[in-house]
Amino acid sequence: MSDVETDVRSVAVVATGFGGPEHLELVREDVPDPGPGQVLLQVRAIGVNPYDAKSYSGAFGADPARLPLRLGSEAAGVVVAVGPDVATGTAEGPAGPVRPGDEVIAFRIAGAYAERVVVPVTAVVPKPAAMPWDEAAGLMLTGATAVHALTVVGVKAGETVLVHGAAGGVGMATVQLAVERGVRVVGTASPATHDLVRDLGAEPVEYGPGLADRVRALAPQGVDAAVDTVGTDEAIDVSVELVGDPGRVVTIAGFARGAERGVVRIGGGPGADPGTAIRDAARLELVRAVAEGALRVVVAASFPLDQAAEAHRAVLGRHRPGKIVLVP
Repeated sequence: MSDVETDVRSVAVVATGFGGPEHLELVREDVPDPGPGQVLLQVRAIGVNPYDAKSYSGAFGADPARLPLRLGSEAAGVVVAVGPDVATGTAEGPAGPVRPGDEVIAFRIAGAYAERVVVPVTAVVPKPAAMPWDEAAGLMLTGATAVHALTVVGVKAGETVLVHGAAGGVGMATVQLAVERGVRVVGTASPATHDLVRDLGAEPVEYGPGLADRVRALAPQGVDAAVDTVGTDEAIDVSVELVGDPGRVVTIAGFARGAERGVVRIGGGPGADPGTAIRDAARLELVRAVAEGALRVVVAASFPLDQAAEAHRAVLGRHRPGKIVLVP
């Protein structure tokens, strides 16, 4: 343990019922000392994702034994205490030793919606020094998904990739990471977000009827691979039409249509590859890309912890491009 004095109580957000955001409540809870292989974080910002709302929506069942349900899988914060083996260096994070005072990003954790949270040391990586807390909290889930998508379709320098939903969270990360690899990117987006897509390094194209012809006009030499982040039939069908090989088309959302067309499906849907090893390895790649200026996170809005319900309404509705974050 560190010699930093820690509070024994923390404010957290839990779902007390199944349904909509009205079931989110603030609670005070005891925070245990970190045990072997664990660290205690003072949370500075929390990434809000659609899955967080889905977890208590009833989509995965409504067993009351699951309540109250802790929420959140990604956060950024300061290490305030460490477990005994972490203190001696026997247990380390993916980037090496972790010490009190370190500024870190934690991903694939449980209960991130809190002022303080105990997490596995293996879940934390260093936060790039110049990266704002709110952006750091929104980096990992979308970024790791983007790395997974680009990996499974095998994009290479000099190729052209079509990214559906280029102004969405995963889409923006995919565009930037592909551009860093020397890939030409054509990205579908609404006209209102075309300037943003261009700023990220892609050539924007409006989705909707005639999409395939518009992409051909932009890329007459052809499209080598496609990443679908929106899950529409149009996105999958146009991708297969333009790419030809469904093995170089990946979807993170259109699981039923993707199965019909034989495209690669990744994530948490039926028949999808979770890509755990790829996504875990992606964490240090993402940190490097941010530190080198090749990747940035756009934050759409920040909400205080006691407005978690409003944050969930925002993430479930239409909001300007970027991540929704909570700030304790």
